[in-house]
Amino acid sequence: MTTESNEKNKTSAQASGLDGGQVAGEMTSEGDAATTRASFTLRSLLKMVRGGEKFACLTCYDATTARWLQSAGMHLLLVGDTAGEVILGFPNTMHTPLDFLIALTAGVKRGAPATLVMADMPFMSYQADDAEAIRNAGRFMTEGLADLVKIEVDRSFAGLVAKMSRAGIPVVAHIGSRPQHVKMHGGYYAAGKSAQSAIALLDDARAMIEAGAMMLLIEAAPAEVAEQIVRESTVPVIGCGAGSSCHGQVVVLQDLLGMSTWQPAFALPTAQIGGQIMAAAKIWMDRVKSGQLGEHPYVMNDAQRASFGATLKHRSAAIPRIEPKQ
Repeated sequence: MTTESNEKNKTSAQASGLDGGQVAGEMTSEGDAATTRASFTLRSLLKMVRGGEKFACLTCYDATTARWLQSAGMHLLLVGDTAGEVILGFPNTMHTPLDFLIALTAGVKRGAPATLVMADMPFMSYQADDAEAIRNAGRFMTEGLADLVKIEVDRSFAGLVAKMSRAGIPVVAHIGSRPQHVKMHGGYYAAGKSAQSAIALLDDARAMIEAGAMMLLIEAAPAEVAEQIVRESTVPVIGCGAGSSCHGQVVVLQDLLGMSTWQPAFALPTAQIGGQIMAAAKIWMDRVKSGQLGEHPYVMNDAQRASFGATLKHRSAAIPRIEPKQ
């Protein structure tokens, strides 16, 4: 980064109310984000909740993006099974491979080592057998370097959550709308919209807490239902389309950046990165067409250039010309 660009960034930072010594977007090495921030742990998050301070969470699927989100001070990153949709192009989350998610989780943690990272267990990685579920969750924590492991559940999973907790796995219980059940509902759905289903959701939350879940995540539920769960909960509650009363909020990063074809109402974009990517691609195409690629950094010295030229003369005489095919 040049001195000129640093000065421009400092001016922008001061105009934005940032600390005079902080440069917006400045990062001189891969390790800057880690060295400029103390590790944010589950204990740190619990302290925020007890102090009445809200925490923020975003999905993340790669080390580079994780590094920038950590630099922003993000509290929690979710390596969601939405990676199957936004990275692999599947129509829903059910097709997301287990090994793929474990690798992505490790990459995110390496990119943001001082940030709390939550892994998302994909479809059929925990439903069939409790022992297999514990082994797979363990893989997320050892191979995937995860701090927390999230599973989509209702009260029927209380036994599994208890076993995972007993094994030392910090479980985030995802209740409410569960995208991995999309086939059973014929599409995505909201939870707790009737009095009966709202009470069932409260019972799910209580069962998960009693089983040892370290945190709850409520997706697509009426605000008053989520508010009651927060009121009764003894653990942090993350909302995803569940109203503002939750202790924390999570959305898909691509939705926040304006990169999605469908925009959830609860994830209003803060930027239009999709349009910027398209504009940047068009600029690159124009540069390629015109040959204006900037200064070429790889050069021969004069002696090597002369030697190369002499070698080419002998080479052209010794090697027959290749005629183009008709």
